[in-house]
Amino acid sequence: MHRTRLLRLTVTAPTHFLTGEELSDSQLTALLDRALELKAEPFASSVLRGRSVALIFERPSTRTRVSFEVGVHELGGHPVVLRGDEMQLSRGESLRDTALVLSRHVAAIGLRTGPDDVIRELADGASVPVINMLTAGHHPCQVLADVLTLREEFGHLDGLKLAYVGDGNNVARSLAIIGAVASVEVRVAAPPGYQLEPVAGATLTDDPVEAVSGANAIYTDVWVSMNDSPEEADTRRAALAPYRLDDALLSAAAPGAIALHCLPAHPGEEITESVLYGERQRIWDQAENRRHAQKALLELLVGAETGAG
Repeated sequence: MHRTRLLRLTVTAPTHFLTGEELSDSQLTALLDRALELKAEPFASSVLRGRSVALIFERPSTRTRVSFEVGVHELGGHPVVLRGDEMQLSRGESLRDTALVLSRHVAAIGLRTGPDDVIRELADGASVPVINMLTAGHHPCQVLADVLTLREEFGHLDGLKLAYVGDGNNVARSLAIIGAVASVEVRVAAPPGYQLEPVAGATLTDDPVEAVSGANAIYTDVWVSMNDSPEEADTRRAALAPYRLDDALLSAAAPGAIALHCLPAHPGEEITESVLYGERQRIWDQAENRRHAQKALLELLVGAETGAG
């Protein structure tokens, strides 16, 4: 990447990336442009040459861990992977002290955790960029990959319609936030008790067919998490069953609509096997695009201070 372009991208870069709201529409466009370039040429940037990135995992991970580790390596850096139970955090050291120490050693910090307050406290204490790799309320890195996938598929974002069906969770919230930045109309269909709170720019409904009408993409996520009891899991499955992403629901969307899922998937619950592995899904592209979008994000966050490409 040429130095002039890198500086143009990063001169107004956000300090941290916690919800997705930190990005302007122009920054998002530039980030997606760069992600597509990095997808075509994975080793085109060495912005992290000689530097390290701390990746803290307090929650299990497959796609996030692999995409960040490989991405940091491809940018010339070293990923320092830390499990929560391996750190002094598990013995009572404060987030502030952890942030102060890590900031002396690494170019950026990623955290995959539970409460949103945890990552905000870490960011408050850090002097390097902090990236939300997942919290209970937000999953902003996932939705960067999602809009990148839409951009690849349709060639643009402005005016696209995306329908999310199922549990109004952190992914639905992040889609609504990034949709407002990207000029993508986001509709969230969920039953009472599972619906997202009002988010600027998002349309909320309890009718999945209404939500997918005219949609360019239908998105779903798991119904049951590892923390749900067997009784709660049964209740959730019963309430969310009408929101399953199947061939009939996909057919009710716009011609050429695609199916999306952030994974892991449970075929037969939130999505049918025929859709998950069918011709109209772009789910595995989404999974790959985590790496490319996150590499562009790391350039955006750390590139201005390094001035390197």
